Amino acid sequence: MKKNIVFNISISIVLLFVIIGLYSPELLDTISLFLHTQIISRFGWIYHLAAFFFLIFCLFLAFGRFGKIRLGKDDEKPQYSYFGWFSMLFAAGMGIGLIFWGVAEPLSHYLNPPGHIDPSSGDAAAFAMRYSFFHWGLQPWAIYIVMSLSLAYFTYRRNMPPLISSCFYPLLGDRIYSTPGHIINILAVIATVFGVATSLGLGALQIGSGLNLLYGIPDSTKYTIIIIAIVTVLYLLSSFIGLDKGIQTLSKFNMYVALGFLGLMLVIGPTSFIFNIFISSIGQYVNQIIEMSLQTFPFQGYEWAESWTLFYWAWWIAWAPFVGLFVARISRGRTIKEFVIGTLLAPSLLTFLWFSAFGGTALYLEMKQKAGFAESAVSDVSTALFRMLEYFPFSNVLSMIAVILLLVFFVTSADSATFVLGMMTSNGDPNPPTSKKIAWGLTQSTLAGVLLISGGLMALQRMAIAAALPFTIIMILMCYNLIRGLAEEDK
Repeated sequence: MKKNIVFNISISIVLLFVIIGLYSPELLDTISLFLHTQIISRFGWIYHLAAFFFLIFCLFLAFGRFGKIRLGKDDEKPQYSYFGWFSMLFAAGMGIGLIFWGVAEPLSHYLNPPGHIDPSSGDAAAFAMRYSFFHWGLQPWAIYIVMSLSLAYFTYRRNMPPLISSCFYPLLGDRIYSTPGHIINILAVIATVFGVATSLGLGALQIGSGLNLLYGIPDSTKYTIIIIAIVTVLYLLSSFIGLDKGIQTLSKFNMYVALGFLGLMLVIGPTSFIFNIFISSIGQYVNQIIEMSLQTFPFQGYEWAESWTLFYWAWWIAWAPFVGLFVARISRGRTIKEFVIGTLLAPSLLTFLWFSAFGGTALYLEMKQKAGFAESAVSDVSTALFRMLEYFPFSNVLSMIAVILLLVFFVTSADSATFVLGMMTSNGDPNPPTSKKIAWGLTQSTLAGVLLISGGLMALQRMAIAAALPFTIIMILMCYNLIRGLAEEDK
């Protein structure tokens, strides 16, 4: 029992939510709504400050005196090439969300900006692109970096187990192996499961919408659950193959498909308009990043900030244990400076180009061509990408590419999460038992399905926000422990 205490307690808590959801979906929806309302009304501002603090902290580490420290032995070399590294970073950290929100988010902000901006105006379009960059740019990756850098340092530099609790050794000492460490690891597992379940739910919704538009398959909760079940079998099979052959191979394949899809959109879309959006939005983003980081719209538009910015910051924090452990695993041998700059800039720039290509094209069709599909796309955001693709030749082929991308991103994200959850609940075993990977694979898919049944997209978003709050405090304390650990290098 003691050996499996983290696994037993954390999976019991998650299964409790699953049982409540199966027994009474309305009760689970009520619980998620209560937790969400209390957290947003009382602690929403913490997410804003924490995300901005993590970005400043990462830049301090990269360009300060600790930047030359290697995440491993002094003469150790990275295990993966830059392309393999970036592919796995992108697939684990962002992939499935970009496909879902790449068109839907800019259109949503364009039609429904905060109250001080006129909807469907040029200002609304500029706001839409700037805040899409903001929600998917430096702050999310800074959140991931705090987690992954801490794990990589204490695991590969200080030879400790690859567990979240190991990052607290400067503060807790050997107590990381007892109750305080178990509590930290359990909170990390809970945050991970709800964060990943949100992404799996979003991915399944969009795959269902794509299959509905392509083949007329009913776009219902029943078929969404069937999609989750089929993909669960696929990613469990992938997880058995292992990290190098399974996740890395799928990540590289998906990277090639994603880059090809992006390149195709740059060619067939309004190319000049896309690149104008790209450079203009980057300029506005860089120029206003401090203001956006601290802007909660308290007088007019707080509901908008609650639905978007607070949800995103909580979502990224909930994903941080999973992505952090995975990114630490694939980043061994890199210096802190190389790690921070590479992880901040490369995925962010690719993300900006993605939003410019897909979101920018959608805005072009709506504003310049008067296509008139924005309202229907925003009313069901899972259909937004496919509705936009209908305006291009060979739209069925393009939609099928999008479905394949979603499917493989779904598999790689869930596969990575299953692997990481197995590690986190096996005392940091780099090759977790198959039984635990199966247990977590089935559990996170079941939870995604139950949340969809109980409250759909809103239930997914609420539980991600709720699960992230205690872990936000843990991550702030993690920064303190990392600085203490790095300071000991001088001694």
